[in-house]
Amino acid sequence: MNDRVMDAINEQIKWELYSAYLYLSMSSWFESIGLKGFANWERIQAMEERDHAMKFYTYVLSRGGRVIFQSIDAPPSEWESPLAAYEFQLSHEKTVTARIENLMNIAIEEKDHASASMLQWFINEQVEEEENAKSIVDQLKLVSGETGKGLLYMLDKDLAARVYHPPVVQE
Repeated sequence: MNDRVMDAINEQIKWELYSAYLYLSMSSWFESIGLKGFANWERIQAMEERDHAMKFYTYVLSRGGRVIFQSIDAPPSEWESPLAAYEFQLSHEKTVTARIENLMNIAIEEKDHASASMLQWFINEQVEEEENAKSIVDQLKLVSGETGKGLLYMLDKDLAARVYHPPVVQE
């Protein structure tokens, strides 16, 4: 495996694990303010991010590379409001998208077609990640204000219904 691509993927593994850490922190915060549905949503989001890290991990090993773990910074632990939390999440997902696009650029520059092919899945996944966060931001903006308390409760119930579906690993 090309060293430059391997190093960049190792860095991305750190970011995927940081994302899982961040979303667990959000889950804990939502739980602490009585929004169990929001907490559920974020717990599942954390599981997805962990799976993303493992997808990169497995890929590096399958190409004869080595995964070198890096330090993960502590994520924030409080937000001003659910809206602020999801705006933070949307911003974070945009950062992750930019990082994956940069990783794709590196794979192309290095003529590492196998890595570019694998990264296409992550490019598509980031469209979904940003869309999900933006949708929740938009909904929270609709329910903001005192008259929105009942709608916030309804949105919380909707988010509580999210179910985790582990990815199907293709051998």
